[in-house]
Amino acid sequence: MVFSKNVKMNILGIETSCDDTCVGIIKVENQKSRIKSFNVLSNIISSQVKLHAKYGGVYPSLAKREHQRNLPIVLKKALKKAGNPKIDLLAVTSGPGLEPCLWVGVNFAKDLAKKLKIRLVPVNHIEAHILANFVGGNSKFQITNYKNLFPAICLVVSGGHTQLILMKDIGKYKILGETRDDAAGECFDKVARILGLGYPGGPVIAAEAAKFEIRNSKFEISLPRPMIYQKNYDFSFSGLKTAVLYDYKSRSPKVRRLKKYIRTIAAETQQAVIDVLIYKTLKAIKNYQAKTIFLGGGVAANEELRKQFKTRSSNSKISFFVPPKKFCTDNAVMIALTGYLHWLKKKKWPKIKAEANLRIS
Repeated sequence: MVFSKNVKMNILGIETSCDDTCVGIIKVENQKSRIKSFNVLSNIISSQVKLHAKYGGVYPSLAKREHQRNLPIVLKKALKKAGNPKIDLLAVTSGPGLEPCLWVGVNFAKDLAKKLKIRLVPVNHIEAHILANFVGGNSKFQITNYKNLFPAICLVVSGGHTQLILMKDIGKYKILGETRDDAAGECFDKVARILGLGYPGGPVIAAEAAKFEIRNSKFEISLPRPMIYQKNYDFSFSGLKTAVLYDYKSRSPKVRRLKKYIRTIAAETQQAVIDVLIYKTLKAIKNYQAKTIFLGGGVAANEELRKQFKTRSSNSKISFFVPPKKFCTDNAVMIALTGYLHWLKKKKWPKIKAEANLRIS
């Protein structure tokens, strides 16, 4: 990546692709070919999890209504937290995501940009999850040397997306594979619903799996690793969810309520997903002679996934990056950063609109 300007500015990001209303502000100073300083001034997120929990997933019309109600409030909080700075650039998620939700953010950002008389940059949500890796601990910009990063393999894994992407530079991507049905996070949600663990599924599955002790387990559960050895880079987790359902139904009501059973099947489900994700990512690394792994998306906050990726990449002598957990889930800091990096390239954008099925490539 080549920076084209010497700048010092504040960028405000807006994210409403799903059920989190997010506004974040970053302050960046760029000098010649590198970012001199980078600070997250605010990162405000209003979650709708409790609202949608009874549906076992996000209800688009309700999410849209909540975004409309929350955006002015969240914006005010973000500005106050940041010290009410002068905003120099706006960035907003334009897709992919739930279209009603995206339009709320896009229209709000358009009105705000017009009011402030500043440039508005549309951001691809998937790319933002990848570039969240550039925000390290203490909210500092952690990657200043771009020379040896590329080509890189990016794994974006969340409730709505599971994609393997070849990255040749910032802004240069090719999708290698993606889910054919359920995304990994969606699979966790459905398994959690089967087991009666609540919503969202990822955190509760991880919590139960962490309590699993193999030496005390009297259950032998072996779940499939869907498509793991196929030659392509696609994923399919619907069959894994179905396998859990069949095992669950085969047990007596008494067994289904046992903590040991719940923990055993949660651990096996989690490991099945991890095995597929890591195997296909490392296969792509080898086939494309990539130097780096970028992990992103809400499921990237899973501690066991992070741990195993770190170990396997270290053994393979591959650079591995994963954002701090607070920047794995949807947030507006990653939107602001992505918008800024594209603005530096002097890119021109057509009319900004919400695109539910926007592709990164």
